[in-house]
Amino acid sequence: MTDTAIAWDTYARQRPERRPTNSRGESTWFNWTQYADHGPGAELLEAPAGGRVLDLGCGKGGNAAHLAALGMRAIGVDVSPRQLAAARERWGLVQGLELYQAEAVRFLREDRAGFDAVYSVYGAAWFTDPALLLPAVRERLRPGGRLVFSQRPSVEGCYGCQASYIPRGADEDPLVVKRWDHEPDAWERLLKEHGYTDVQAVVLPAPAGPRTTGTLIVQART
Repeated sequence: MTDTAIAWDTYARQRPERRPTNSRGESTWFNWTQYADHGPGAELLEAPAGGRVLDLGCGKGGNAAHLAALGMRAIGVDVSPRQLAAARERWGLVQGLELYQAEAVRFLREDRAGFDAVYSVYGAAWFTDPALLLPAVRERLRPGGRLVFSQRPSVEGCYGCQASYIPRGADEDPLVVKRWDHEPDAWERLLKEHGYTDVQAVVLPAPAGPRTTGTLIVQART
């Protein structure tokens, strides 16, 4: 197992399971943010019924399962065996859902069928060098296809490749993974430089209450 897979397996052990239902009583739903029942849904993808959609860093599979339940062909990719095992346990019987263990750029380079939309929710788009990921995604998006991803907004002054720390036991050093942070206008420039159009990057405010950290949502089209 690679160091990256070990890190995300460790992260998976620390994450709570998705609720059985959301506030509307739905057993599947799409969530771009770190807050429950907040923000837009799958409509951002603009994917047609029966469309082929790729989740980069699908984790435990809840968003991809929702798209499959809507009638799309949803492909989820993650490097963590533990994350994928949890996804298969909960969503393995959902028709139209496919799950693969792979690194994001390698999967994109090897899959030749193309996608109507590619997305990432606090996933591989945050933890992969955009110089590698953005051209690989564009190569696989069908004409008019959408790339949409969400992540935490950058901390002022901390841009480009940064370190994320995944805690372990009290007597163990944390595991380190790389992430890429940019302000919204920098993401827009990067995407345009890689040939994307209709580019928009905005920070969605946190829901009302004591929380202050919003969610960066980036959208673009081929």
